[in-house]
Amino acid sequence: MELSTTDRRLILLTGATGYIGGRLLKALEEAGCQVRCLARRPDYLKARVGPGTQIVQADCLAPETLVAAMEGVQTAYYLVHSMGAEGEFEENDRRAAHNFATAAREAGVKRIVYLGGLGEAEHGLSAHLRSRQEVANILRSSGIPTIEFRASIVIGSGSLSFEMIRALVQRLPVMICPRWVAVKAQPIAVEDVIAYLLNALNLPSGQSATFEIGGADQVSYGEIMQEYARQCGLHRWMISVPVLTPRLSSLWLGLVTPVYAKIGRKLVDSLRNPTLVNNPSALAQFKIQPMGLREAIARANASEDHEFAQTRWSDALSSAGVSPQWGGVIFGTRLVDSRTVQVAVPPSAAFAPIRMIGGANGWYFANFLWKLRGALDLLVGGVGMRRGRRDPHNLMVGDTLDFWRVESIDQDRSLRLAAEMKVPGRAWLQFEVTPNTSGCVIRQTAIFDPAGLGGLLYWYALYPVHKWIFGGMLRNIAAAAKQSTN
Repeated sequence: MELSTTDRRLILLTGATGYIGGRLLKALEEAGCQVRCLARRPDYLKARVGPGTQIVQADCLAPETLVAAMEGVQTAYYLVHSMGAEGEFEENDRRAAHNFATAAREAGVKRIVYLGGLGEAEHGLSAHLRSRQEVANILRSSGIPTIEFRASIVIGSGSLSFEMIRALVQRLPVMICPRWVAVKAQPIAVEDVIAYLLNALNLPSGQSATFEIGGADQVSYGEIMQEYARQCGLHRWMISVPVLTPRLSSLWLGLVTPVYAKIGRKLVDSLRNPTLVNNPSALAQFKIQPMGLREAIARANASEDHEFAQTRWSDALSSAGVSPQWGGVIFGTRLVDSRTVQVAVPPSAAFAPIRMIGGANGWYFANFLWKLRGALDLLVGGVGMRRGRRDPHNLMVGDTLDFWRVESIDQDRSLRLAAEMKVPGRAWLQFEVTPNTSGCVIRQTAIFDPAGLGGLLYWYALYPVHKWIFGGMLRNIAAAAKQSTN
């Protein structure tokens, strides 16, 4: 998108660590904008921003921190919400918006751009949707021209609503469907949402506007799930029931999807509201032709592996402050089992045994079980362990490694293996070496993307065995690294 000289002035972006904000950050940087990110935890953002992007520590619930963040800002993107926060999210949203609007007005900000939610007040809006529209009113009341976009469910790998739908379809051959599954929505691809937000910079200055944005199709949530199932080659049966409360639905979602119960209750409560575009003015104002549901899901599925390949699971695990519990940590629909060990050796020594793993060198622990797994794989038509490895000391991208294949390797830093044995889903094994003042940390991560209920049963049935094997493997890799320096 071409930007005018005016639009190249400083832009403040909130929510850059979130799903929409993170994607918008990249789009603004690629468009040549001068961006300043407001973040409560700047350390989370440092690795994600370009060299010309500023990061300022501030919190919309602490108005005194907003003064420096607003200095010199021309346009401010407000992508803040408190649905996952402790306490009353409506009151938090209200306070944050008021603080932000006041600071923006005092700093002379010329425009605020905000992303809210579709929904008509006469349908009795949920607390979540009601809060989103109240926030827009607070921003407008500042007197600053405010551009509000109202969107339905966002289709894109990683979005909360889409990951919920994806998990339900992948894991449940038969779904008991409450009434909200039949409610109509107008889902929009995340790429189109970002295009609208970016193009708001080209609107004439000096006036507020509200744009309802949606994709080309009006469909029910059930139809979205059926289309996702069709594209994945899955057959799903959906049984409607007249009553299933938001509380019961949220608890069920927390059991079978990445959405935990507190968020799930608020999300399900919102799903009872139709979210359709009634005012098509966005189509006339912007040169954007939103894609339909089929294309949006296809793009989400196609981009998923690319985005996953760019993810450093170690960063996600450590920044979240979590460690694997029984069954592993859930990221999206993937199950992740990760562990670390500290070794007082340089990265090259720590990576050496990792580089030589497999083939005649073995897997450092319980080799008889690795051979048994290979034999079982052969019995069901898999590749087994017979391929070995090309070279006993070096690996290249694309090399076969027993029943794995090298997907990526960064010398002395990381190795990612993709499974080619027969499993009900997809699996990866990753090793990362990170230097520190005491030597370095070796992180070993097993990642599994289960295919349906069978994949989940496979993971949980074998999890105790995998935990034992992978734990022993990592200990022995650390021992081999230390021994190589003696």
